[in-house]
Amino acid sequence: MLSLFHTVCHECSEVVTKRYSTSFSSAIKLLHKDLRAPIFDIYGFVRFADEIVDTFHEYDKETLLNEFEAETWKAIKNGISLNPILHSFQDVVRRYNIPNDLIEAFLYSMRLDLNKTDYNTVHEMNEYVYGSAEVVGLMCLCVFCEGDMQQYEALKAQARKLGAAFQKINFLRDIQADYNNLNRTYFPDFDYYHFDEHTKQRIEDDIEADFKAALEGIRKLPWKARFGVYTAYRYYYALFNKIKRMHPKTVLQQRVRVPDYQKAFIVFSAGLNNRLNLI
Repeated sequence: MLSLFHTVCHECSEVVTKRYSTSFSSAIKLLHKDLRAPIFDIYGFVRFADEIVDTFHEYDKETLLNEFEAETWKAIKNGISLNPILHSFQDVVRRYNIPNDLIEAFLYSMRLDLNKTDYNTVHEMNEYVYGSAEVVGLMCLCVFCEGDMQQYEALKAQARKLGAAFQKINFLRDIQADYNNLNRTYFPDFDYYHFDEHTKQRIEDDIEADFKAALEGIRKLPWKARFGVYTAYRYYYALFNKIKRMHPKTVLQQRVRVPDYQKAFIVFSAGLNNRLNLI
């Protein structure tokens, strides 16, 4: 019956992903079937950690995060947990040799969200982005490479750029909610009340450079992962293009989204480009 326990735990991570992010769960479905379950398992883990620091305001978030972190390491050490999300995550960590330092960096960034509200230097922002997004991409890359660590090392830098681009776009999309609800700003030298074209252009130039570097890595991904990752890239780039056309004040007032018909076109065109090797 142990196999049933494993199955139930993996299904819990899949449910978490689908309920919290329809876009991400849709992108996972574009991966080869061999890769879907472990990516759901990674997302379930990072989603719960993020919920602790962003949502559970009525509770002692620091204690909850401490307990979650302790249970995470215990699950990885023992190879089992009665927490289904942590059990499925430890299974992926052990099966794909995900380095502990990636998990440590992620949990460190989550811990920053407990008390830190602004990032005054590029170094501070980059450190947070590394732990909150880039290492998640690297965990996924371990799965994509299916144990080929030489391939992982070759794609590592570009994978970090893709995670950074995605996270910075999320910062821009959620800039109003982060400031008003959580009192957070992530961009250095950012003044919410004086967000102008110059500041917006500086942020956009940085994201554009990340996207350019990331695309080179996507082209070299194993075929099982390439279509799904490229589609996610195209989706986020569509968000980015919409943000670039918006006035700074509009960015502060309106959360940009991609309509369903455009998402469908992105999937179709990304699939065609992938099939014809036009990425």
